[in-house]
Amino acid sequence: MLQFLLQVVEASDTTQNTQATKEVEITLFDLILKGGWAMIPLALLLGLGIYIFIERYLIIKKSDQSPEQFMKQVRELVRSGDIKRAAMLCDATDSPYARMIGKGIRRLGSPLPDIMASIENEGKLEINRLEKSLGLLATVAGAAPMIGFLGTVTGLIAAFMNISQYEGNVNPSLLSGGIYEAMITTAAGLFVGIPTYFGYNYLTMKIANLVAKMEITSTEFIDLLQEPIA
Repeated sequence: MLQFLLQVVEASDTTQNTQATKEVEITLFDLILKGGWAMIPLALLLGLGIYIFIERYLIIKKSDQSPEQFMKQVRELVRSGDIKRAAMLCDATDSPYARMIGKGIRRLGSPLPDIMASIENEGKLEINRLEKSLGLLATVAGAAPMIGFLGTVTGLIAAFMNISQYEGNVNPSLLSGGIYEAMITTAAGLFVGIPTYFGYNYLTMKIANLVAKMEITSTEFIDLLQEPIA
């Protein structure tokens, strides 16, 4: 009989624990709501970071074409003296390499330093186009954790204010709102900031590789102009 009563009590405790577990289950949307005001700017920063990364990635990918075939055609046209067709080829090719070389071709006949300066200036413009909005992406990566930390501070302030109001007779449920806000905003700020930081560095690396190819291409063109006439 005693064993039967113990089984009934254990079954009752298990049922209560299961019900309690079900009661404390919360969805991701509930967590976001408990994060407080800081979740709004963090959501906006997340959307902005995703948009900038995808837009810049597509632009860089489109620009990062192999210049070998293009330079081979330019080299043949310049050596044959067909400067007009070489310029038309540059206009028809949508890449930073083509715009740089096209600038130099249009300055043929000028002193070599002037041609080099025109190519260099066009290269700087191309780099500025590639790096557009990267500064804003870096700002998102730095600002998101700071906003999350600010939400943490305000959440803790709210929790301690509740403690002071009730003078020690505090029900843990009264503190849960402030603690939720403090923890969730920290996690959300890191969730936005860390991927954005890696995305910024990835795009910066891609641009650095592209700039190196642009420098090699411009050097090849200058070497072509200095080849001895057969």
